[in-house]
Amino acid sequence: MPHLAIWRRFRRPWLLAALAAFLVGACAGPEKPSPAVLAPNPASLPVRSVWSNPKALGEEPLDIKVDGSDVLVATKAGRIVSLNAASGGENWRVDVGAAITSGLGGDAARMAVVTQGNTLVALEQGKELWRVNMQALVLTAPLVAGGRVFVLGGDRMISAFDAATGQRLWQQQRTGEPLILARAGLLTAVGDTLVVGLGGRVVGLNPQNGSTRWDVALANVRGTNEVERLADIVAGTSRRGAALCMRAFQSAVGCVDGNSGRLLWTRTANGFAGVAGDANVLVGTEADGRLRAWQRASGEVLWSSENFRFRGLSAPVVWDRSMVFGDSAGFLHFLDVRDGTLVNRLVTDDSAVALGPVVVGKNVVVVTQRGGLYAYASD
Repeated sequence: MPHLAIWRRFRRPWLLAALAAFLVGACAGPEKPSPAVLAPNPASLPVRSVWSNPKALGEEPLDIKVDGSDVLVATKAGRIVSLNAASGGENWRVDVGAAITSGLGGDAARMAVVTQGNTLVALEQGKELWRVNMQALVLTAPLVAGGRVFVLGGDRMISAFDAATGQRLWQQQRTGEPLILARAGLLTAVGDTLVVGLGGRVVGLNPQNGSTRWDVALANVRGTNEVERLADIVAGTSRRGAALCMRAFQSAVGCVDGNSGRLLWTRTANGFAGVAGDANVLVGTEADGRLRAWQRASGEVLWSSENFRFRGLSAPVVWDRSMVFGDSAGFLHFLDVRDGTLVNRLVTDDSAVALGPVVVGKNVVVVTQRGGLYAYASD
């Protein structure tokens, strides 16, 4: 399991300093638990390789996003690569000149990243448009929507910029808990509402001026110290209509109505990777490798599995009635989303599946820690 960094907020919001790194759940302690032994592969779901490119990136990836019929991958070193999801052919690549911290955000016209020097960089078709300096570290991918670029800083400052010019339009800051999880958080849109994760709360903002429309707690934060009370909303959500489902770090999984801010349901869960789902089921990987599936409408637990404990699981995706996720040994697992039964297993390379798989058209695409890209289809 990976180390998860925590950051302490100081009175001056632009000052962020490393506080600690720790292991989550059962991975903590003097001895690392042994990974679960994999069951024989039934291969009952036919899955074939569409294309593979083990040297697509040549370096460690940071984020992967779908852009129409293409796949965009940002690397930690500062490169963005666009690939055709059907063929694996490279469309273009660009180097932003510094390491990227934020992940990649974009719409059909433009995209944006934030670099290690806290610089917001906007691009159009691989060409730089403008740069703006931010006040603090940014770990969450910018949101590009409605002709604007929205940024959530590590100091809990939410800023809006004109996507064409980079002009700052407004900014709002929320005070809160002294610790911040050093992982990408929640920043998305539901209709005409900007939805942001601030601590263990989900907040709906007016994208025109940043004013608060609604504010709801996803997690009931408890604990004897600041680390135990840490419950930031993590990146990786599942949306159907206005219903937005998500995870609060080490505390809960739940769904919120993105229009009204009404909490639909919440359930205790201990994990740090985002969730995925379809119209009926929500799935997630827990910190120790347990798998969970919930009824999307009610939050009732449908099934759970301990067959992949301590294997270092990625976030999942739901594809062709399957829950698909990778592990630290480079395996890609396919489970029947209805009952958690293993239906296939494939191997990518011998490095970890670095990020949650993405679905592009009829294909599922995965990237490994070595920078290899692999696409699969179901017959």
